Amino acid sequence: MLRTSRTASDGQPVGVIGLGCMGMSYAYDPAGRDDTTSVAVIHRALDLGATLIDTADVYGPHANEELVGRALADRRERAFLATKVGFVAGGTRLRRDGRPEHIRAAIDASLRRLGTDHVDLYQLHRVDPEVPLEETWGAMAEVVKAGKARMLGLSDVTPGQVLRARTVHPVASVQSELSLWTRDRAAELLPFTAREGITLIAYSPLGRGFLAGRFGSADDIPADDFRRTIPRFQGENFAANLPLAEGVREVAGRRGLTPAQVALAWVLSRGEHVVPIPGTKNPRYLADNVAAARVRLDRAELALLDALPEPAGARQ
Repeated sequence: MLRTSRTASDGQPVGVIGLGCMGMSYAYDPAGRDDTTSVAVIHRALDLGATLIDTADVYGPHANEELVGRALADRRERAFLATKVGFVAGGTRLRRDGRPEHIRAAIDASLRRLGTDHVDLYQLHRVDPEVPLEETWGAMAEVVKAGKARMLGLSDVTPGQVLRARTVHPVASVQSELSLWTRDRAAELLPFTAREGITLIAYSPLGRGFLAGRFGSADDIPADDFRRTIPRFQGENFAANLPLAEGVREVAGRRGLTPAQVALAWVLSRGEHVVPIPGTKNPRYLADNVAAARVRLDRAELALLDALPEPAGARQ
């Protein structure tokens, strides 16, 4: 398990809330990207204690690791740096590649782009169904043995896959989408990871911005933004999902909080071992997000949020 400021008894802990960097270079709002601002956001995240900086080789592809590397050039020791392997970009689709030879080549390429000799957490982005997980994980264990990564994590896996991987090498973390927008995917993983002493890193904890109240209609989504392809953001589904955002906004209004802070506080309420990594390239949103670590929702507020309807439409 990663040590957080909630669970650590000694040493420098990982922040309770981290920073997802994908949207700075990939998938979201291409016209709104600005590398100078994104670097400043990463610097500010470290200042605020959001030390888990999460990227992946496929984001860009490669551009996001390069951006993170520039941002951390003079402050690498302050960050808990996490990247991922296992996806390869090709045309308009991503394909999975868990071959050991790919893992060995990919870590060296990631380290060059990140400008460091090691990452703190090396994660398998997705399991490749064509390669036995034990072979992929064995190659990743070699990365740790070589000193190129401190620990290993998995993303979007089942408890059974975690147990298989752990026969080869310890599993420090599991990434899963988790938010009021997506409650089902982590339902089995939450108690499992808590019981097994594994950190659950929650990605898209703001429902890709929907729960933060960023979009009043589908027309508010920027052109060429990946979210325009997601069924939950389209047509009747978008309208059907507005009560979710409105419910979060209602709780936020009562407490003088932002909707993002309420949505993140709900994620944090799922367990002491949960670390959300909301993504942003906006300094103000970053400060709001990190401040959610101090928010405690009471039973009535949690009951209201838990009773919100499940979203309409597929998650992606």
